[in-house]
Amino acid sequence: MTQHISRKELKTDEFHDWMEHIVEVLSTHKNTIWQSLVIVAVVVGAVYGWRYYTSHQNARAWTGFSKAMEVYSAPVTGTGQTPLPGQMTYSSDLVKYQIAQKDMGQVAMEYPHTDYGRMARYYAAVSLDRLGRYQDAVNWLQPMTKGGDAQLRALATFELAHVYDHMNKPAQAVELYQNLLSKPNVFVPKPVVLMALGDHYRSQNQTQQASKYYQQIKTEFPNTGLADQADQRLEMLGKT
Repeated sequence: MTQHISRKELKTDEFHDWMEHIVEVLSTHKNTIWQSLVIVAVVVGAVYGWRYYTSHQNARAWTGFSKAMEVYSAPVTGTGQTPLPGQMTYSSDLVKYQIAQKDMGQVAMEYPHTDYGRMARYYAAVSLDRLGRYQDAVNWLQPMTKGGDAQLRALATFELAHVYDHMNKPAQAVELYQNLLSKPNVFVPKPVVLMALGDHYRSQNQTQQASKYYQQIKTEFPNTGLADQADQRLEMLGKT
């Protein structure tokens, strides 16, 4: 006589068979499975560890950068700039930029792979420029012009062009300005580069070239503050 097997009993047997299969697989491949689990655990731990590390580094870099920026932005006594309540002041630009360069440089060296570390490198270079240490400024800026964030790269390129102007290296300066002109950037917009080129040629007593860039600002960006500045410079050149 055939015994009837209920649907419930059939499902139970299927479950038991499935469990036995799982046990067999685990038994046969237990070493591989455990190795895989260990690898997964290591990878997950590394990811979370790296996130914690970078978050911690960014936080420390921000603290150092913000303190250094207080120095960099501090007013100098006798310049007419009124300090905010509790804001530090310095007796001269020389003293201020010496301290700013030291503080920014320290942040840049300690946290070179963070956003604030890279910003600190830029401001350290600007401070060197303000101090007249042009070759040192070039050494800090050049690596920043070859990679990294596009906005910061543009800022570094613009500052490097200024430094080359101060070093009386007009060919290098113009090359960088023209590169920026061909790739407009939010942080270094086209009219700012045009003004820099105009000022560059004015300092070289090349009035025709200077006038060309000042006129371009007035044509392409009328009714702006830079257009007004360009008009004043044209007046000084006797070109209006």
